[in-house]
Amino acid sequence: MKLEKIIAVRTDKTIYLDGNKVVKVMGPSYPASDVLSEALNLACVNETPLKTPKLLEVTQVDGKWAIVWEYIKGKTLAEIMDKDKANFEKNMSRFVDIQLEMHRYKTTRLPLLTEKLQRKIGACGLDASSRYELSTRLASLPKHTKLCHGDFNPSNIIITDKDEAYIIDWSHATQGNASADAAQTYLLFWLSGNIDAAGAYLEKFCKKSDTAKQYVQKWVSIISASQLVKAKPAEKEFLLHWANVVEYE
Repeated sequence: MKLEKIIAVRTDKTIYLDGNKVVKVMGPSYPASDVLSEALNLACVNETPLKTPKLLEVTQVDGKWAIVWEYIKGKTLAEIMDKDKANFEKNMSRFVDIQLEMHRYKTTRLPLLTEKLQRKIGACGLDASSRYELSTRLASLPKHTKLCHGDFNPSNIIITDKDEAYIIDWSHATQGNASADAAQTYLLFWLSGNIDAAGAYLEKFCKKSDTAKQYVQKWVSIISASQLVKAKPAEKEFLLHWANVVEYE
């Protein structure tokens, strides 16, 4: 294994390109259970007809856990959207179509999104009344079992030379309500500073899925609170604002 070319560095993990493989090496204190859970997520989505990188190996590199998967050559949809602004509507439409296709599938071995959100609300740092309100609201919303990505944004879509769309980075995958997944994507556009894209995304998702915009926005405060657990300092003020919105206005 030649770990010479670094393609990304994240908190407590480094991602290398090794020929036709991607090697994600975790930090020395990274829990083995989290490594195996992430690998299981990828193995589960590999069993669907979706185009996803194939899980190749879970191993250790210099005493640190690593996950190895197939390298998908191409450009991210984010790169394409950034360079081809004239076709923003077309590219956003494709982005939403890919997400809706993903939501058609169910993988019952993935964690339940509702349970994950309840745990994060409990640890989000808001006061007890706010946590109770958010937890009660979450319990009242429908619990589906659709495949949810948890970090679905244009940077996690690879478009190959054959114009095939691969979905990558399944570390946050769960089974749950598709509108919660959409609320997460909406927030990701906001957090990246692309507010116009956030609005355009929400319009297209709701129109194509025949979902009321207010229903997706019911999830926004819950998702925002859950994101507070590991939020960057610059994101906290924004997330606190959304987490404290009781109902969409």
